[in-house]
Amino acid sequence: MLSLPRRLLCFAALSCSLLASCDSTGFSKDPTSPWAPSIDPRGEAVDPLIVGHRLMAAQEYELALDSFLRAAGEYGLTGEILTSLGSANLGLGRLQQAESLLRQAVKKEPDWPESWNNLGVVLTELNKTGEAVEVFKRAFALDNGESVAIRDNLRLALAKLDNIDYGFEQEQEFKLVQRGSGTYLVTPN
Repeated sequence: MLSLPRRLLCFAALSCSLLASCDSTGFSKDPTSPWAPSIDPRGEAVDPLIVGHRLMAAQEYELALDSFLRAAGEYGLTGEILTSLGSANLGLGRLQQAESLLRQAVKKEPDWPESWNNLGVVLTELNKTGEAVEVFKRAFALDNGESVAIRDNLRLALAKLDNIDYGFEQEQEFKLVQRGSGTYLVTPN
């Protein structure tokens, strides 16, 4: 066993060698370095809502949910954030939470076709097809028929409503729509 002075000497030598391998920011800026890059404390943080939408597009629903929760902490529970949280929960298969959040979103922002569309997707997944058709019709009307995704979702829900045997033999792909310029595809499991 090393004596206390020797342990201190070994600790000091190890500390000096670690510090010598670092540059003034803490880690090497060499892109081939295995170390993580340093953090710029003056740097701007990326909007967690944007990060969440990108994660949704990458089908990283759990990470997107975390990002949307950070956005909720920063901006409050706006209609857009409620819609985003509901969409992430739908991606995770948490249909009851998704329905609840999306119903809150359409109450808060009743003129957003994106929220109505995503609620329609959840209702379709919950086999509430009649209500889903009405919700898709509302989304389609609010959007003035401009969104291809909403039109396709309405068409699929109407086909499901007309076809009693729908579901087990056929798998249809419904599309979630984000506020702004993006569409998420939801495929049945």
